[in-house]
Order: sequence, then structure tokens, then C-alpha cells
Amino acid sequence: MAPTLYRGHRPGAQDRARDWAEIQERMLVPLYETVYDRLEVGADTRMLALGCGSGLAMLLAGARGAAVTGCDTDESLLDLARQRLMPEPTWGIGPAGLARTRLLTGTADVLEDHIRFGDYDLITAFDPAAPASRLRPALAAVARSAPRGSAVVLAGWGPPERCATSRLLAVATRLAEPRAAATRAPRLSGRDDLEDLARHAGLRPDGSGRVSCPFGYADAPSAVRGLLSTGLFDAAVEATDQQQVEKEITEALHPYRRPDGTVRMDNVFRYMIARA
Repeated sequence: MAPTLYRGHRPGAQDRARDWAEIQERMLVPLYETVYDRLEVGADTRMLALGCGSGLAMLLAGARGAAVTGCDTDESLLDLARQRLMPEPTWGIGPAGLARTRLLTGTADVLEDHIRFGDYDLITAFDPAAPASRLRPALAAVARSAPRGSAVVLAGWGPPERCATSRLLAVATRLAEPRAAATRAPRLSGRDDLEDLARHAGLRPDGSGRVSCPFGYADAPSAVRGLLSTGLFDAAVEATDQQQVEKEITEALHPYRRPDGTVRMDNVFRYMIARA
């Protein structure tokens, strides 16, 4: 029997943000760490995280010594990021006098007057669920103002045949039809999607890679909550209802459930490094 989460109604922003922070976000740690290793993120790094969410990628960069600034439009996620990153009034001063940790509400293009792009040598847009239409204005602002040669990292899904979660996302697409088909934003999963996005923003592609990011959950209800927290099922919920989407996700998870009740889906994510 499918689990009924949130008593049959759509979860609030705080519940959803906490599900993302506690269940789903950690699935992308291999992506973050691979990029940081490749770019040798350390004490001299000054990083700006676009769509920083609840701050795990910033936390990992900060643990390497980087000074980190993040911006996001979701206040519920930013509240969790503050709890993670700023338990004390300040972490002190980082490279070139930059505050070691900053969190801002908004997108980079809207905050362009408040963010000195010249302060940063690494800009990340790690959210693979972010549609290109949402990223373009922020990346264009980066291209206009970031120091020449600064690294800009974009992330997206790997080929569908390498991503077990594609089967779940197909459920979201089917449930969203036909009501949300015209407005649903495509995922960045095509071979050249990240490069095209960078070029259109005025950035120069300069390398890419793939990373294995398995999605592992303690049980099926946790998997449902984690997947719903990504936002990728929002159109399906709008077109049907919360309980129907939960039921369909649970059924689609059956091939990935293990004898001990845990759930594992193997996925590959792609990242691309561009230069301002």
C-alpha cells in the first residue's frame, strides 16, 4: 500500500525544504566533491553559489577553506543554510577581505548591484533541476561582470539510459499531461545543453565530466519525500493531486527496492566548466 505523506495535502515550504536538506541534497555530494577536486578549491578560493539551496555545497567548500557566498530565492532553504553555515555571528574574513560566509535572498541578476562579481573566482550553479530559462539571466550577469578567466560550473542530468531516476521522472511527465505540458521546463540532460546554455550567456566552455550520484534512501516513504522535494514533480501535483503522485512514485520505485527495504537508484550527472 502506498504511503500517504503529509496527510494527503501538499507539504508546506518548510517541510519540503527540510526534506531536501535532510534526505535529498546529500545525493549530490559526489558531484560537489569531484568539481572541487578538479578545480583545487581551497583557502584561496572565493566562491559564489547560484541557487545555493540549504547550503551543503557551500559547507563542503568552506571546509576546504574557501570563502563562500550563496544566493537563492527560497527563504525556507536559506533559513536552513543559515543554521548550517552561520551558527556564529561571523566566520571571520576570508581572502582579499571578503566575508567568509554570506547568504543573500534573490538571483544573481537581481542582486547584481549588491554582489561584486570581481570578488569571486568560482561561480557554481549546481542545481540539476533548475531550468535553463531561470539560469540564463544570472549567468548573463556573471558573464558581464565576473573577472576574466573565472570558473563557472553548471550541472545537469546525464543520459537517461544512465539515470535510473529517469523512470520516476517519466511518471512526472505523464501525470502532468496535458495540462502542464506547455509550461513544463525541460531538464538540462541533452549532450550539448550545458554548453549551449553557457555560450548563450556569453561564457566559454572549458571542459566537462560525468559523476556517479546514486540516490539511496532508508525506505520507500523517505524516497517519495526526497523526490518530491526536488520540485520535479510540482507540475504533476498541480495536474492531479498530492496523493496520486505519491502513489505513482511508490509504484515506480518497486524495481529499486532491496530486500532490506532500502531504495537505490544509480544515476550519472554531468558538469561543465566554463570561463568568464
